[in-house]
Amino acid sequence: MSSRPAAVSFLQALRFWGHLGLVSFGGPAGQIAIMHQELVERRHWISERRFLHALNYCMVLPGPEAQQLATYIGWLMHRNAGGLMAGGLFVLPSLVLLIGLSWVYAAFGHLALVAGVFYGVKPAVTAIVLQAAHRIGKRTLRNSVLGSLALAAFVGIFFFDLPFPLIVLVAAALGVLGGRWRPRLFQLGGAHGGALKGYGPALIDDDTPSPLHARPDRARLTRVVLVGAACWLLPMLALRMVAQTQPAFLAMGWFFSKAALLTFGGAYAVLPYVYQGAVSHFAWLSAGQMIDGLALGETTPGPLIMVVAFVGFMAGYAHALLGPDQLFLAGALAAVVVTWFTFLPSFVFVLAGGPLVEASRDSVHLTAPLTAITAAVVGVIVNLALFFALHVLWPAGTGLQVRGVADLAAVIPATLQRMDGLALVLMLAAALALLRFGRSVPQVILTCAALGAWGHWLGLGG
Repeated sequence: MSSRPAAVSFLQALRFWGHLGLVSFGGPAGQIAIMHQELVERRHWISERRFLHALNYCMVLPGPEAQQLATYIGWLMHRNAGGLMAGGLFVLPSLVLLIGLSWVYAAFGHLALVAGVFYGVKPAVTAIVLQAAHRIGKRTLRNSVLGSLALAAFVGIFFFDLPFPLIVLVAAALGVLGGRWRPRLFQLGGAHGGALKGYGPALIDDDTPSPLHARPDRARLTRVVLVGAACWLLPMLALRMVAQTQPAFLAMGWFFSKAALLTFGGAYAVLPYVYQGAVSHFAWLSAGQMIDGLALGETTPGPLIMVVAFVGFMAGYAHALLGPDQLFLAGALAAVVVTWFTFLPSFVFVLAGGPLVEASRDSVHLTAPLTAITAAVVGVIVNLALFFALHVLWPAGTGLQVRGVADLAAVIPATLQRMDGLALVLMLAAALALLRFGRSVPQVILTCAALGAWGHWLGLGG
């Protein structure tokens, strides 16, 4: 292609972003690959360098980087309306689909066939979380300092039950110090590196000047921040008005607003925090249901953090927040509430901060804290994988109560007898398929679901 492509209309962009929202499977890596193939290689809407520049700074922000990248490119092309359209359509199909699947799960999950399917899915999800730790760790833990951060995070959350926000704050502080004293150890690189390729002239090319709306402007920044604040405050006030009769919706708004600010490193990073709040503190759903929700999130398009919609639906449905005759409406409303408060900050960060982050390109003072947080996140994800494994392999509990070293000889054999052998086989097979043979997540989940249902029907599972 030798000539620059024609300008893209808003309607053309609308069709593309709507299509992307329906086919964006594969987690952030797959979603980013789809956008690169479509926008850089095939349509030439944006150059390779500009695409990677946008991606690098979306990674600095808290929130799902693939959805933020779509928002960023949509904003760059068609101002705020384009960003809202691109980011919104990235999320909306997944929300609608998850509400439907959550209802099927809540209403029919007790049936033998459905129970068997989710029995097989749980070991697959555990292997998927382990794969996430391996993938992020391989990309991030490039030296002993970052490896030590990951180990310290694991010890802190597993043995001392430290809250996830505290781990993030400590890691960020260490990253700030490391960026000043040892910047080479905390440089963000290699995640999406490699030599830049040329795909021909692009609509937004390397030398294309930034449009007026993408240049720093205090008045524009103030407007975006005020509108974003209003979009948070008005729904929160509405929830506050009904809090005396049903406080759970207000609690969801507050909790997921905080969760949205802690999603450095992707959805797997914030899942331990969501688990701590949704399962341990508020008891909106059980640990087993949380694993099932993650499986549904893995097999639907859109950001993996959309698992929060399942959490919200189960809270509204199972606790009959609108009464026993409005179970579906309660679940759907709760799913919308948590989705709104989870994704709102991502839109504000991109629309308000886009010009500012572009002006700060290649700044190690920004990337060092992210690198440290991502290293700590590896340890947190390993903890999550271990937590899932314990619940999957010992659904009735390990029964492990050791008062001294001498007890181990008697307790460990009994604990191994309580292990679900079929779940262990499925988990190891899923891990092998993902890590050794590179099978896709949907393939692994569907295969384990079928095998689990078959084994559960034969009475082989625990």
